[in-house]
Amino acid sequence: MFPISKLRKAVLFSLYGAASLAAAPHVLAQTTDTAAKSGEIQTVSVVGSRRATSSTTDTVVPIDVIPMNKVAEQGGQFDLAQTLTYISPSFNSTRQTGADGADLVDSAALRGLGSDQTLVLVNGKRRHTSALVNLFGARNRGNTGTDMNAVPLLAIKDVQVLRDGAAAQYGSDAIAGVIDVGLKKSLGCESVAGYSQYSAGDGKNYMASAYCGVALGSGVVGITGEYLDRGRSNRAEPGNPRTIGDTKAKNKTVYLNGEFPTGSAGKLYFTAGVQTRDASSGAWARGTPEEDDRNIGPMYPNGFVPFINGDVDDRYAIVGFRSKIGEWNADLSQTYGYNRLKYNISNTLNASIANADILKGGKGISPSSFDAGGFSFQQSTTNFDINRYFDGLIGQGLNVAFGAEYRAEKYKIFSGERGSYIDADGVGVGGAAGSQGFPGFQPGDVTNAKRHSSAAYIDLEADLNAQAKLQGALRWEKFSDFGSTITGKLAGSYRVADAVLLRASVSSGFRAPSLQQKYFSSTFTDFISGVPTDVVLAPNGGAVAELAGIPKLKEEKSRSYTLGATWTPTQSTSVTADLYHIKIKDRIVLSGRFTADNYPDLAARLATLGVGQAQFFVNSVDTKTQGLDLTASHRGSFLDNKLTTFLALNVSKTEVKGIHAPPSLKGYEDVLLSERERLFIEQGGPRRKATLGFDYVTGKLETDFKIIHFGPQTLGTFSGTAAGVPNAHYEAKTSADLAFTYTINKTWKATFGGNNIFNVKPSPQNRDETDNGFKYDSVQFGLNGASYFARLYAKF
Repeated sequence: MFPISKLRKAVLFSLYGAASLAAAPHVLAQTTDTAAKSGEIQTVSVVGSRRATSSTTDTVVPIDVIPMNKVAEQGGQFDLAQTLTYISPSFNSTRQTGADGADLVDSAALRGLGSDQTLVLVNGKRRHTSALVNLFGARNRGNTGTDMNAVPLLAIKDVQVLRDGAAAQYGSDAIAGVIDVGLKKSLGCESVAGYSQYSAGDGKNYMASAYCGVALGSGVVGITGEYLDRGRSNRAEPGNPRTIGDTKAKNKTVYLNGEFPTGSAGKLYFTAGVQTRDASSGAWARGTPEEDDRNIGPMYPNGFVPFINGDVDDRYAIVGFRSKIGEWNADLSQTYGYNRLKYNISNTLNASIANADILKGGKGISPSSFDAGGFSFQQSTTNFDINRYFDGLIGQGLNVAFGAEYRAEKYKIFSGERGSYIDADGVGVGGAAGSQGFPGFQPGDVTNAKRHSSAAYIDLEADLNAQAKLQGALRWEKFSDFGSTITGKLAGSYRVADAVLLRASVSSGFRAPSLQQKYFSSTFTDFISGVPTDVVLAPNGGAVAELAGIPKLKEEKSRSYTLGATWTPTQSTSVTADLYHIKIKDRIVLSGRFTADNYPDLAARLATLGVGQAQFFVNSVDTKTQGLDLTASHRGSFLDNKLTTFLALNVSKTEVKGIHAPPSLKGYEDVLLSERERLFIEQGGPRRKATLGFDYVTGKLETDFKIIHFGPQTLGTFSGTAAGVPNAHYEAKTSADLAFTYTINKTWKATFGGNNIFNVKPSPQNRDETDNGFKYDSVQFGLNGASYFARLYAKF
């Protein structure tokens, strides 16, 4: 049998080294099971039950290993982002409403940082980000994140959350940490059907998913198919024409994952996935023609709500080959990712077209739907990784890994049909230009940008003796559009007693500006002082940004420090606690809008280009994030039945420590980053989150009860405190989930339960000052209230 000590080294390497994270889920499962019997390695269930979450207590930096079998079979959430929100203490994802494209793609983040500061992997390989950059009203405003919901739950074996800066190991984006989604490739078949709805009677969800792993020759292929139909919810008060709640979405997803041995030491592996999503979100309501120049004529005499409809196409593929080169393990892989979002705006009009029709003697009619264009992002990554363990070298042994990466990226913006953006009447009276709800991308916004990057790294980990471990990593990365960077990491642990391990790390990190941030361009026509004028979100490096003196975007740079301890007095009791400190320099933010009112000189210069108002992406903010991750669990019995108790807690605080305006914007820092925008950065997520759970098994019945606490949040208002309007303070709230699972036989399980069963909702605010025009924003656990669900699971 392979020695436990070497298995442990393989686990530590595969979790934290850059060479073969793809093997980590398989190796970890073997190591955990074997070590639990031997007592050499302890694992602890921190969230969920039946080991629904495991956090290793023998690793040099904190990591959660979350097996997904239970949540896929019995969970009350039907997508990955919402599932992780209620499992991982440092993970946050809240569905938005009234935030344009951000309503269609849920953003997610670790430790209160931006969604683009967490690197997401699938089977250890970098996953592409969404083509969407969050803009209006989104918590992760100005960020581009990864669409976690593009992978069906039933396809996932486990999710590993590395809660530490890891850019030196995995490259750009890994400032807050790394999430690795490991897919199944086990034999056998299983299926699940689910239904849920809110207690208000809307937001009905229908889900059907099936997985089957089959042997093909000496290999195995797992295939997962899922259909998820999420209904629209609406919490608008009677008489309010708005649609405020969950978007309507239909997801169709297929994933393949498998491997085939090739000779005595080789293995060919592959992953392929595709998802199409048809989603629809309600925009802000438009008033009657008498009170709102965005409405005109007989089309909508009582006002209307435009719908922003998104057609999302997501594709992902990995093909790779692992083999031996002498005593070295080698891994060559190619990864491809593609994400496209096309907008179609319905129940709308272009008021200028209707007004032009009136001026010509017509009835004042405009088309009621428009193709508004959209954008796409493509990423292709080639990796070559080598590693070897040297027994007895530098103490008890040394793990050596090194490799290289080449990545190519493309970003496109395509324009909408002409009616989605034109100003047809040219007078601006009773006829706003563009499709209401979302103006289409103009020909001047069309973009076809690309870049490439190259990287090389070395990763070392040594068992200095039976008590001490030391890890170091160094990575060089060069981007074709802004240059090169070098990052490093040093981490170590020391077992001061059989039950107590101390661990610490220090690392530098970086995040390259995304192509979406560099090249996003949006233009719509507004009338300023009676003159039709372009309002522009200007791409970096373009004529408008150059005239405004906006410098070229560069990488964000970070320094991360962690200090923690694990305590495992028995195999059934364990505690982990980790402090972290993250400083980020030159964070990229989306500026406020510069106008003639807040910066007359700049507005005069912009007017020479026909631009009346403009905003930009710019490196201008330094932040500090400090926090604590705490987990504790106990596996025991109560009244001769199994009882698992667990606590997971994250406390985090982010502060903006400096605003560095470029020379052309000096003195206008309050426009560059207003108080409202600063609070989005500092308190986009709750400053603490905790889950206390109890899982009790009595014969065939399992009861799962969780108490989820969300800390307070303070968000800005449109008027601002300078105008005497206080910020929106959301008090801490606590909700509870309850579920009952009955094992019918070896094949069937039935689950019934509720989420937020006491119907807790955020603190009411002034709806004229909230981001979505409702009495509270979509914060903490969202704004929909209680929900109920049922699942039927079968395994063959």
